[in-house]
Amino acid sequence: MRALLLAFLGLTLAACDATPGETDRAFQASGEIIAMSGGAGGAGNACFTCHGLKGEGDGVSSPRLAGLDQGYLQKQMEDYASGLRPDDVMTRVARGLDPDARRIVAAWYAGLPAPPAGASAAPPPSIWLTGDTARGITACAACHGTEGQGAGAGQPIIARQPAAYTLEQINRWKSGRRRNDPRGVMAAAVQHLTEEEARAIAAWLSTRPAAQAHANASASASVSASAAARPAASRETRRPDRSDGA
Repeated sequence: MRALLLAFLGLTLAACDATPGETDRAFQASGEIIAMSGGAGGAGNACFTCHGLKGEGDGVSSPRLAGLDQGYLQKQMEDYASGLRPDDVMTRVARGLDPDARRIVAAWYAGLPAPPAGASAAPPPSIWLTGDTARGITACAACHGTEGQGAGAGQPIIARQPAAYTLEQINRWKSGRRRNDPRGVMAAAVQHLTEEEARAIAAWLSTRPAAQAHANASASASVSASAAARPAASRETRRPDRSDGA
């Protein structure tokens, strides 16, 4: 009986061992392998099925990842894994990878060239450039640049993303379903946008040329490391009715 209990205990401990095995390590050997295989999470979590073979996105509802900032991509993966940015698909995908794998695949996508695309000559919506102080709306260009290509380190590139994806993110910020913005900045910025304004912004951004991140490599890596090391307590859920992130 004692021998049986010891054997059972051994099996239980082995099942709880989260150390990647040889097979898992093989499927996480590079960012490309993770993207094409799903890494330790399995083929059902393969990134390319939604984001394309070259990270270009599907042009409908899945965003492009190619050429985005590594630190930004790493943070999103960590936020999906922690539940701070809940999503039925991406939460499962991110949790199927360990922190090293999330870092590796983020770096791979960041290194891919942004897809070439022509740009429409349509002017940006006025709310994008000027905001509306009467309604407490900050100009989007202040953080995301006049063309949606980011306004410096830590300001995400949002040009050339599918209009449906961008509109969904705006609506998630407004409702509080997405809440992984520093100090509630995005929640406050979009809270008073009308549906017409949100649609106009999303449609215009989808026509902007795809930008390539040129963030300092060491700074980006530092952001990635901080995101991965952040304790769960610092990823607490914020109330959607507060714009200061409390």
